[in-house]
Amino acid sequence: MRVFFDRELDTVATFWRIYRRDGAALAFTSHDRDLSFGGLKHLAAPGMIPAAIRLTAELANDSAEVQGALSHDSIREGELAAGLFDEAAIEIGAVDWTSLDHHTLYTGQIGRIEEDSTQFAAELRSTKSLLEQDLVPRTSPTCRAEFCGRGCGLSAARYTAIHRLAQLDLEGNRVRFANLDGEAHLDGRLRFLAGPQTGVTFGIIDAENDWLVLDRPLVAGTPLLARAELREGCDHTIATCALRFGNAANFRGEPFLPGNDLLARYGQP
Repeated sequence: MRVFFDRELDTVATFWRIYRRDGAALAFTSHDRDLSFGGLKHLAAPGMIPAAIRLTAELANDSAEVQGALSHDSIREGELAAGLFDEAAIEIGAVDWTSLDHHTLYTGQIGRIEEDSTQFAAELRSTKSLLEQDLVPRTSPTCRAEFCGRGCGLSAARYTAIHRLAQLDLEGNRVRFANLDGEAHLDGRLRFLAGPQTGVTFGIIDAENDWLVLDRPLVAGTPLLARAELREGCDHTIATCALRFGNAANFRGEPFLPGNDLLARYGQP
């Protein structure tokens, strides 16, 4: 295997690959010309640099960061705001630009993204961050299970349907679907199956009749009558679980457990 930085003058550049959830794969290199290897064409982006990468043998998350300019054709401000790069898988490594021998140094996901009008900085989470998840459930008055997910017991297919977009309000981050019960989809999710935000998952934070308010910005270009996958929502209370879904037996919460305020109450005669 090629050993990098084992000589005084080395022909090494960095590369990074981004695999977005909508299926798009982007690849870049710090070299001054494009490089093709590993089945991808890595575009020359000298203005985009990975910061120091910290790799350890510990279980804690390895830290890394990528910084770059928004002027590159593949990284646009609107796409960052629309969430197309959220939780995208990423690989960072070194490549010999003469022989194209390469080695991956870091794998993980894109976490928090900070941006202004000229540049962005993306915090990366290594795959070891999965080991930091708390596996011991804690008490809560609301249900801890994801709706139609593990522990809930309800069928996702039963509460998911395909609808066609009737109207789009970019300024208000709102979409309208004809003959839709918006209240049932409050706290639900939406995923476009066509347009520039294909595959991006939106949370539904408000609803009024057949209008839905989404939790992230919309970008122009999604055509009317575009298909979208809509899943109903749940507010995770015992009342909704029992009365609306008839699923109280699978409720993953403690709605009647006294809270800490019980310790501060005065005794009653």
